[in-house]
Amino acid sequence: VCNYLPSSKEAKITTTADSKITDVEPTAESPLAALVFKTTADPYVGKLTYFRVYSGAIDSNSHIWNVNQNSAERIGQLFVLKGKNQEAVPKIGTGDIGAVAKLNITATGDTLGSQDKPVKVAPATFPEQIYSVAVHPRTKADLDKLGTALNRLTEEDLTLRVHRDVDTAETILSGLGDTQLDVAAEKMMRKFGVGVELTIPKVPYKETITRSAKAEYKHRKQSGGHGQYGHVLLELTPLSRDSGNEFASTVVGGAIPRNYIPAVEKGVNEAVKEGVLAGYPVVDVKATVYDGGFHPVDSSEICFKIAGAGAFKRGLADGQRANSGL
Repeated sequence: VCNYLPSSKEAKITTTADSKITDVEPTAESPLAALVFKTTADPYVGKLTYFRVYSGAIDSNSHIWNVNQNSAERIGQLFVLKGKNQEAVPKIGTGDIGAVAKLNITATGDTLGSQDKPVKVAPATFPEQIYSVAVHPRTKADLDKLGTALNRLTEEDLTLRVHRDVDTAETILSGLGDTQLDVAAEKMMRKFGVGVELTIPKVPYKETITRSAKAEYKHRKQSGGHGQYGHVLLELTPLSRDSGNEFASTVVGGAIPRNYIPAVEKGVNEAVKEGVLAGYPVVDVKATVYDGGFHPVDSSEICFKIAGAGAFKRGLADGQRANSGL
């Protein structure tokens, strides 16, 4: 090894573009620069952080600076790894790999250094996720621990990504392939005691219209005493893809008092959450209230809210509905 492999002094430390110090020699006298390349959840020690010291040295039971998080981090007992065993050491020097337990803010890809001479080492790059599954807990107990287990998994493996699909209300786990995600599910059961089922994610369908439509809805109710009355005429217009929904008012002459227009808009905003074709959210539609009627005694905000929602749903039915798997 000493005779035929290149010396570490011949290699340059690759720093990021925003590093305040860019020219660093891999020696013990240089400013501290240690890159965290792995994080695991050890069942006995807890969170275990692995790092390689590119320059300088780290002492046990000391304080260092997390350059990426711009915050101090307390270092406890340092370890060197020998297979499955962890051997305590007082110091990790230049070129060595070590581990430390229970760091609070440090994550994979962070650089540990000194506050007065911060060096930010370029971390490894990871491929983008190309395969996704929906994660469903098997029991109520698994549901309570699911979030913690998924967070630990994504800390250990940066090629995994977790997000919540607001349209389908599913927890989506993404990775590089089905084998990786199957192993992740097995690891959740083995290390964290969380049983899950992996399924194909639901398609977040959306509804829209393909042509303009006009609709009218009159909410009238009389049951003794004050009644309920709200009359709304809406025009629905299709918008371009990914434009979102819009609301406008062209009412003139006081057909609907101004203070009731926001109630109509609230009714429309509630109606867009559930379309009339298959119950999917409605997108890319402009709703314009252009006429209506009111009663000086029986009208109220709730009446126009109901009338606005009813007119919107009738307009969808007349606007040549179309399903769109967005």
